[in-house]
Amino acid sequence: MSKILVIDDSLDMQMALRMPLEAEGYEFFAACTGEEGLEKVKELEPDLIILDVMMETTTAGFQTSLKLRDPNPDSEYAAYRNIPILMLTAIHTTTSLRFGPDETYLPVDDFLEKPIDPDKLLEKVENLISK
Repeated sequence: MSKILVIDDSLDMQMALRMPLEAEGYEFFAACTGEEGLEKVKELEPDLIILDVMMETTTAGFQTSLKLRDPNPDSEYAAYRNIPILMLTAIHTTTSLRFGPDETYLPVDDFLEKPIDPDKLLEKVENLISK
């Protein structure tokens, strides 16, 4: 059974993600801040991280992904840098700002737009875990 860590400050969003993931047999874990999420990554060693962009700050998700993917071999997160990251965002639907995965500036594997379509969520999760 694959472990999925959701890092999102919205309890409603956590529940919206938890229901379809658990229905498909995934183990669900959650954190409400980037820092809490980083601690849980070390504790749980999840198979996938679902990460919100805006949490305690407007860039918390970006900062969290940069810490997890830090290329420095001495990084405290070096052992976890290959865990796939699916980033959640509503920015594309609420602003004109556009961004995508970028190895240097936004090191994530895929994006999922809010509101979440459960079928699209499960498709992306399956694709990322099977890589």
